[in-house]
Amino acid sequence: MNQEFNTLKAAKTWHLDSFTEYAPSDVIGQIFAQDVLTLEELRQRLSRPVFKSLQGTLERGQTLDPAIADTVALAMKTWAMEKGATHYTHWFQPLTGSTAEKHDSFLTPTSDGSAIATFSGKELIQAEPDASSFPSGGLRATFEARGYTAWDPSSPAFIMRHSNGATLCIPTAFASWTGEALDLKTPLLRSIEALNIAVMPALKLMGADASRVSSSLGAEQEYFLIAEEYYYARPDLVMTGRTLFGAPPPRGQELEDHYFGAIPDRVLSFMADAETQMYALGIPVKTRHNEVAPGQFEIAPIYENSNVAADHQQLIMQILRNTARKYGLVALLHEKPFAGVNGSGKHCNWSMGTDTGMNLLEPGDTPHENMQFMFFCAAVIKAVDEHQDLLRVSVASAQNDHRLGANEAPPAIISIFLGDELTDILDRLASGQGGRGASAGVMGLGSSVLPHLPRHAGDRNRTSPFAFTGNKFEFRAAGSSQSISLPITVLNIIVADAVEQMTAQLRERLNGSRSKRSLDEAIAGLVKDVYAQHQRIIFNGDGYSDAWHQEAEARGLLNLRTTLDAIEIFTSEKNVSLFERFNVLSKRELEARQEVMYDIYFKTVNIEGETTEYMAQTLILPAAVSYLAELGEIESGSRAVKGVTQKVSDLADELYDALADLHTQNSATGGEEVHEKAHHMRDHVLPAMLKVRVAADGLEKVVAGKHWPLPSYRQMLFVK
Repeated sequence: MNQEFNTLKAAKTWHLDSFTEYAPSDVIGQIFAQDVLTLEELRQRLSRPVFKSLQGTLERGQTLDPAIADTVALAMKTWAMEKGATHYTHWFQPLTGSTAEKHDSFLTPTSDGSAIATFSGKELIQAEPDASSFPSGGLRATFEARGYTAWDPSSPAFIMRHSNGATLCIPTAFASWTGEALDLKTPLLRSIEALNIAVMPALKLMGADASRVSSSLGAEQEYFLIAEEYYYARPDLVMTGRTLFGAPPPRGQELEDHYFGAIPDRVLSFMADAETQMYALGIPVKTRHNEVAPGQFEIAPIYENSNVAADHQQLIMQILRNTARKYGLVALLHEKPFAGVNGSGKHCNWSMGTDTGMNLLEPGDTPHENMQFMFFCAAVIKAVDEHQDLLRVSVASAQNDHRLGANEAPPAIISIFLGDELTDILDRLASGQGGRGASAGVMGLGSSVLPHLPRHAGDRNRTSPFAFTGNKFEFRAAGSSQSISLPITVLNIIVADAVEQMTAQLRERLNGSRSKRSLDEAIAGLVKDVYAQHQRIIFNGDGYSDAWHQEAEARGLLNLRTTLDAIEIFTSEKNVSLFERFNVLSKRELEARQEVMYDIYFKTVNIEGETTEYMAQTLILPAAVSYLAELGEIESGSRAVKGVTQKVSDLADELYDALADLHTQNSATGGEEVHEKAHHMRDHVLPAMLKVRVAADGLEKVVAGKHWPLPSYRQMLFVK
């Protein structure tokens, strides 16, 4: 079918079956968290002793008292049924990177032939899904199927609605029968506790008023929208999430007019619908806008405790995908769905905060005098320098390899951008000058009608993978489709490690002194030494430049260009020791995750290779042959006909030869072990796929449109 005829259909034939209209006051006063079992809701439904016991678990990390489980379960069931729920599920995050759920009804038959709704404390605390088909990296054999989900009371239960009902979702951890973590949430919760244990002694030394510390997170989500009409006409998008073929359109993102431009009405309606659903689930989404690539958009929430933020991130992706379909669109969350235009990331804005509301990375108006801030900022610098490898591993995937290092995303080299003011303060401290150099000031805009604006003391750097952005660090290397649980787990424990070391050093420097002056002098000296030791990780320049790659190598920084380069060092002695020392992952659990990462990489590229071969063999090559046959029927001495015929013939032959090579590489495995298969995919299948694509994209530029079997970039990116 000629795809040109579908353009008008893609633009006009979508329709909205139903929607709910809310007034702004409703969104603020009634909708937000209406489908969340909040602490206040529990307070109203539980007796005071039961609530106090549960509150101790939620707010102070105390062990959950099993004796209250039945009471909490009854309150939860009653609330859920009032919301229209008929089923419940233990909602968990296996090592696939997505979420999993098995629904059970509240309905229980009775002996008299009727039925009642029941939900016990035992059913709340623990469930037993089949663990055999989830990736385990060797922790479980296929015939060993038993696994357990365990209620995570620190993340609130919520209602997920569908077109014909609702389900109570209970966030849980997922472990094997042997007690080993088979999910992403368990190590995240462990890392939060590790951070708390490491940071609290430092705060006590500094006299801070706090009893608990946790990490906070706000994760920006980038994504593409394309017309549903085109998505299902592209086997590559359906099978792999990205286009394996596609010639560059005459116009891409070079005009940069899409960025922050007016949001199309159809897209804005979709966004408003998705945001309303997110509000009901208590997800504090704040920002929406057009991103730089045509058809690309972004949504961003404000900060929450990192374990809740990780749950909410999974829900954001699910809601974006589900809601887009109502508007005749498909949301693409792949890191690089289109070659030649910007890919999509997930910027993780990370900080640490106390139960008293103190942000430990808030510099204040005089950061050079804020020794507490300087201590924790130096700890992050030390952590990132010493554990560059783990940060790179935490964002490693076959999908992200297409994005990292391109002129759109941070390079694979991990470095820190501090900005002018903070860098100047640390440089002065290191040189013994002290004080504050660069300051913010006020910026005039040259017109009396415009206000004078307070200027930040440092600019931003969009090429840095890890940037200080005012009162937090932004880890910008995470991919748009991945779970943020692993990156945040890594951030939590590497900072815990650095803080623990620096606290011990600070205690030695204080030598029993408790005076404010001694404390400030000891911290200043410690920060000076830490900065001197780890200054190589600071880079405020252009991370895209070739010169930076050369300089980074001279500094001794790692450049783990591909996912497999990163995965290989995941289980180094240093990393195993770190994870075990903080009781986040055992050596066996860490090795299992490494095995799963190899396996997912292999399968991802293998599916792409097979899909490339199928599409080129059955769609693209026949289109070229068909066009050649049509040209051959033209009796003409025209140089144009001869020239086009020759060009199509040459490219078709090139495609045919490339396909033969790809078929050979797809048929091979590279070895018996999964890491051998993964390396075969990277070293042989991906290059063979690229050769096929080059020939196919060349054909797209010369084969008549009526013969071309796939929607083009021009259509997919610009038709909304």
